[in-house]
Amino acid sequence: MPQFVHNLSGKAPMLVNAAMTYSKPQLATIWHYAKVELIPPIPAEIPIAIHSLKKNSSAQTGSFKQLTVKLALLNGLVATEVVDVFLCR
Repeated sequence: MPQFVHNLSGKAPMLVNAAMTYSKPQLATIWHYAKVELIPPIPAEIPIAIHSLKKNSSAQTGSFKQLTVKLALLNGLVATEVVDVFLCR
């Protein structure tokens, strides 16, 4: 056991460098999309979004009645995830 720990501690910097080299391109891509997709709406966009929600509401048109149970469940899960991401930090 002491020999294993000694060998692992000698190789740890090499393993960390390899992990950093491998993950840098993926993390750069993730960071690029995160900066674009996760910005909050600007104040000018909020009234436009509210107007579009009022205009195309499924409660007014009754289109929610045409959803299958599976699709309604998936929509509910997506809504729960969005609320969780933005409100439950």
